[in-house]
This record gives sequence, structure tokens and C-alpha cells, in this order.
Amino acid sequence: MITIQPNYITDGNGNKISVILSLKDFNSMIEELEELEDIKLYDQAKKEDNGKRISFSDYLKKRKNKNA
Repeated sequence: MITIQPNYITDGNGNKISVILSLKDFNSMIEELEELEDIKLYDQAKKEDNGKRISFSDYLKKRKNKNA
């Protein structure tokens, strides 16, 4: 888990309207989000796995025939 130290921009009434992050904090957040996306895609692929497999060479043959 990352720890960020945001700075806020407020409007005339004191309401927070924007956030300023250091580049280090921003990059850490992006890395975390990308990792979460990878986990989500992995979980989805595992859920949809039907157990069928083909060799990579067979896949390439099918792809070549399909595009011919």
C-alpha cells in the first residue's frame, strides 16, 4: 500500500476542488492501478478458462489459414 501526501486546492468557500500530488506519489498510484488491472484481467481469464489448450504452432497455423 502506498502513502500519499496530497495538497488540496480549495474554492472561496473552503471546499476542496482539486488535488496536487508529487510526481513520486502520482507514479506510485499509477503503478498500483496498473497492478490492480493486471490482477483483474488474470482473475477474469481464470474464470473463463475452459481447460482446452492448443500448441502455439497450431495456433499460428490456424491464424495463417484464417488470414489467407
